[in-house]
Amino acid sequence: MEQRSSFLQRLVARAEFGPFVLLMVEIIVFTLINQAFLSPGNIGNLLAFTPELGIIALAMTMLMTAGEFDLSVGSVFGLMPVIMWTLYNTGATSLEIGFLIAIAVAAFIGFANGWFVTKLKIPSFLVTLGMLLVVRGTALYITDGFPQARWSSDSPLLKILVGEITVGQVRFYASVIWFILFAAILGYILTQSKLGNWILASGGNAVSARARGVRVSSTKVGLFILTSVLAAFAGIVSSIRVSTANPNSGTGYELEVIAMVVIGGTALNGGRGTIVGTVIGILILRLMRNGIVLIGVPGLAYNIFIGAIILGMMALHSWLERRHNAGT
Repeated sequence: MEQRSSFLQRLVARAEFGPFVLLMVEIIVFTLINQAFLSPGNIGNLLAFTPELGIIALAMTMLMTAGEFDLSVGSVFGLMPVIMWTLYNTGATSLEIGFLIAIAVAAFIGFANGWFVTKLKIPSFLVTLGMLLVVRGTALYITDGFPQARWSSDSPLLKILVGEITVGQVRFYASVIWFILFAAILGYILTQSKLGNWILASGGNAVSARARGVRVSSTKVGLFILTSVLAAFAGIVSSIRVSTANPNSGTGYELEVIAMVVIGGTALNGGRGTIVGTVIGILILRLMRNGIVLIGVPGLAYNIFIGAIILGMMALHSWLERRHNAGT
């Protein structure tokens, strides 16, 4: 009996427990109100766009666990498809080379963010806010503020990134597979590897971590690069799916991604992170956006629900942590 009670206490104390309960409640409520919520067509719609923000959120989880965050991911999401398709449409490069160049530019942006934060000791909020403006301005300048026209390409890269897959009555894109792959890899790194320990230590107590030989600066720079690269990857995937490269795409994504990560149980000030929790947080917000439309709530009310969920989950995390620390 005591063992069962101890197991339940550990289960409830886990950062993922609260978000999981909320996700289950959300699914049940929306399904009871509208049976179409779990229909194959609606599930396919959810799977179409969820991986794009989700991929960014996975990388942001790693970065926030290390005690930093990146406000420029939304603008990187918008610029990199513009670069790739501009290079291809003007005949400067093949689509594959354009893709690699866009990813390389994103890596450089991530490196610049990390260098300013770790070498110049400027808070990541200020650095990435400035980078947001630079990157978004670049996208608008290249395109004169207008979305690029539709294009045609027979490159195998399109099918690799966003090829359609049908399982039963559910149709989704290859981006779902990429999302699952990234989640598995980053989850393993964070929980089972030496690098994961370095990330947790860097976010928990950087001074103590350095004293123990952890390469805090290199770790953080690497995570900034990872975050920008995956934001670029997600933006390119989105541009292929919707057949347009909009310089304004990704606007506001940085805040929604941070909300997904925080709702999932990752500490905003670093030192604690969970990829599983982030996946749950992604599902919570994407199902919420979809569900409130299906039940007839105006889409403009979405932010009200998101704000309430964030406040509620923060209160729940705080309460569970106090109980855990008190040993009750």
